[in-house]
Parts: sequence; C-alpha cells; structure tokens
Amino acid sequence: MISTETLEYKKYMKRAIELAEMGRGTTSPNPMVGALILKDGRVVAEGYHKKAGEPHAEIVALNNASGNVSGSTLIVSLEPCNHFGRTPPCTEAIINAGIKKVIVGMVDPNPKCAGSGIKRLRDAGIEVEYGLLSDEVAKQNEVFIKYITTGRPFVIAKAAISLDGKISAVAGSSTEITGVEAKRRVHELRNEYSAILVGIGTVLADDPLLTTRLDANQEVRNPVRIVIDSKARLPLSSKIAATAKDVKTIAAVTSQAELADIDNLKEKGIEVIGFDTWDGLVDIEMLLEELGSREISSLIVEGGSSLLASFVKANLVDKYLIFVAPKLIGIGGVDLIGDELSPLRKLKFERIEKLGEDVLIEAYPVRQ
Repeated sequence: MISTETLEYKKYMKRAIELAEMGRGTTSPNPMVGALILKDGRVVAEGYHKKAGEPHAEIVALNNASGNVSGSTLIVSLEPCNHFGRTPPCTEAIINAGIKKVIVGMVDPNPKCAGSGIKRLRDAGIEVEYGLLSDEVAKQNEVFIKYITTGRPFVIAKAAISLDGKISAVAGSSTEITGVEAKRRVHELRNEYSAILVGIGTVLADDPLLTTRLDANQEVRNPVRIVIDSKARLPLSSKIAATAKDVKTIAAVTSQAELADIDNLKEKGIEVIGFDTWDGLVDIEMLLEELGSREISSLIVEGGSSLLASFVKANLVDKYLIFVAPKLIGIGGVDLIGDELSPLRKLKFERIEKLGEDVLIEAYPVRQ
C-alpha cells in the first residue's frame, strides 16, 4: 500500500487525475487514465488515454518524454495493464523503458488485470506502491468499474422536474421545465455517456431528437439512441426515425410487434432487437445485458415516468441526475416516478449545483 514517503506524490497523482479527465466521453469502454513521469525531481512527460484502441496513458507519457527516462518514477492513476487487448501490455513498455518506481492510484478492477500488472512490475524489480487517491480515481471511473465488473452499463436516471416533482403539466404533453444552462448541461451529458434510453410514450409526446448539440467549436458525439417500443409504434415521421441513418438508433420490441412495422423501422435505418417481456413490457434487465455485450458502458434513462419507475423498482439505477426548476405545476401534473414504490428508496446527495435559475442534484442510491 501507500507509505508516508509516497504521500509526497499526492500533488502528482492529482495531476494524473486531471490528465485522465481530458479523456472523458471518448475512452469508453475503457477507463480514463492519466500518467506522468518524474526524473530528478521534475515532471519530464505527461500523457492520458484519449480513445479506446489508441495508446494507453503510460505509453503516451513514455512517447512524450524527450530524453532517457531510465531510473525515473511513473505516476499513473490506474494500474498498468498486463494483457493484450486492443493494445499490447503497458507493463512491458514500462519495464523496457527502465522505470525504477511506479505509483498507482487504483488497482484495475478488470478481471484480466486486477493486480497482475503490479505483480509483473514487481517481478521485474520495479518498486510499486498503490492506493494513492484511490477514492478519487474510483469516482472518476465509476462507469468503467460498473461495466467491467458486471458486464452491464452504468445507469443514470436523468430528469427535469418542477419543485413539486412533476415532469410535465399534462400526461402525453411536453412542458418546458428548465432553462438554457440546464439544457446545455444535458447536452454535455449526452456527449459524455454511451447511450440514451426513452420509452415510446416520450417519443409520441415530445418527438425528441436525442442528439448532442453543443457549440460549433466543440467536438461532439451522439449517444446511441434506444427506444423501448414493445409494439413497434415509433412513428416513421418522427425526428428519431428521420435521422436514424445518421445516428445509431435501436428499437427494443417484443413479440407484440407486427412484422410489417418492424420492417418499416428497419427501412429507416433503425436496428430492431426483440426481447422477452416482463409484465407485458420489454425485460429491461435483458436489455442491459444486451447493451453490455455491445460495449455500451453507460446509459442515460431519460423517461418517461413509467420507464423511470421500472428501473427504480428493479434497483437498476446507479446514479440520479435531477434538474429542479423553481416552478410549481400542481394537481394533474405527471409525477417523476409513475408508480408506487414499496419499500421507499433512500438516496444520498453527492453534489448540488446551481445552473442559472435551476439546480442540479447528483445523488446515489443507498443499497440496503
């Protein structure tokens, strides 16, 4: 573990975490990792993992070093890999570079690594310590940890509500809840996470596009759009159908769907996947298994209220992002959770942020 002497490296590990953050939204299904190299008391190289399939942070740092790094110290936020994946093992490059000491933030939870990288380095005579700011690294990589240990995506329940907990004024209609700054944050989230999920009711009521729209000078990626559509009722005139050949789109249907309707969706460029039913609806646990098998590591569940309720009741939500507007809708409005919850679900508030007139609450379920 970490010695008193190693605590002196804390500021460098913080920098490694900052570097890792530069890969947010682009590394999936890989983790965010940052690294730097110290020699003679100064930083001689830095690097971070930019994208799955591209060099890992340690390799980038080694490649960025202008001189000989033999005898230096490597600071890396996550344990170096010791297996062949999309890229060769980082451990061998570290050994061949003559690195003398490695400080690791967190042991890699990937079963293919999980301590084997540290063991390989130690077997090669390199001094290795781990656990420095591991909680911060774990929080940064919460998506990767859930995905790599369960095979399922990290699930975010996202909603915009009035102060009295309503997502719209009338069932089947669209209501403007939050302001410009909150809406911008929603698009930043879409740019970060792998996929976004809505029910067919939301599509029929709002006709959403579900793409990422940010400033023209920002690099933008669209999440995979998924519609829970048991009977294949997605309108062919909808914005989602009209853009399906440009943005990856999946319709999750059941045996209740007519073959002709399925064929029509496919002609629009929509991938249709059939699922077993649970209480007459798409089995959402099987849906998560399918998405995980496709390397979709994170999923925003955006509504409506019945869909959110099904995820909450099944204890499938990993994080809540709730935008609260200073508005009151009153009787007749649609509740955030469209079903009874028994027992009640307890949450832990992690962070509260002001966005213009609105507030964003980040919360995690308290597992019983």
